[in-house]
Amino acid sequence: MSNSGDEQQGTSFGSNAAGYAEYRPDYPLEAIDWALAPVAGRPQLTVVDLGAGTGQLTKGLRAAGIAVIAVEPDARMRDELVRNHPGVEAHIGSAERIPLPDASVDAVLAGNAFHWFDQEKAFPEIARVLRPGGVVAALWNDDDARVDWIAGLARIFGWDSTTSPTDRLRQHPLFTDLEHADFRHSQSCTTDSMVARMGTLSPVLKLPEQQRTELLGRIRQHLDEHPDTEKGEFELPIRLTVTRAELRGAGE
Repeated sequence: MSNSGDEQQGTSFGSNAAGYAEYRPDYPLEAIDWALAPVAGRPQLTVVDLGAGTGQLTKGLRAAGIAVIAVEPDARMRDELVRNHPGVEAHIGSAERIPLPDASVDAVLAGNAFHWFDQEKAFPEIARVLRPGGVVAALWNDDDARVDWIAGLARIFGWDSTTSPTDRLRQHPLFTDLEHADFRHSQSCTTDSMVARMGTLSPVLKLPEQQRTELLGRIRQHLDEHPDTEKGEFELPIRLTVTRAELRGAGE
């Protein structure tokens, strides 16, 4: 489920980095291919995973044979990424301050992270590190709230399931018009893993322990009682939204 409400700091996830790595969904290859299509013909493609977290998107990029540079502001998340993906180049940094040279990469991708960025500062910084014609793409995994039992979880949290993080993604003059594509995939879950996954969300992590326990208990009760999840093993349908744009050339 997309926690696109009142989270204040992306670094709040670090307190449960291991849980984030274990329970958060991956990004399918077809979505990665679409995000990178404008630069796909380049030799030795180099991509930044910006706000890389524990490496869910890094995993997909490496599986596709792409050279990845992970940039993550939370040291605990970065340490978990390096532990799970040995050999990956990883840096402490942020969208507003990317620790890479000018014109050094072909694409910058962000998996469930772009809504954390200060876009006024991030877009020029992303443009700085991109080679001419490079791509920026934002990917968002979002539990499909059109499914009844997932809509029930949204009601427990008090979230508006009709909004999307893309609503907060702005056009920037350094880049071409935004293009969007939707993909469908799923994640195999049990009641225990789904409750643990919900426990990795920042609003839950920031709750006092008693409130957090009560909230996760309500989630477990909902899953135990709903006919689609009561058996304790189920597929979690996920809608993946990808938005991309290309760096404009000089004079465009």
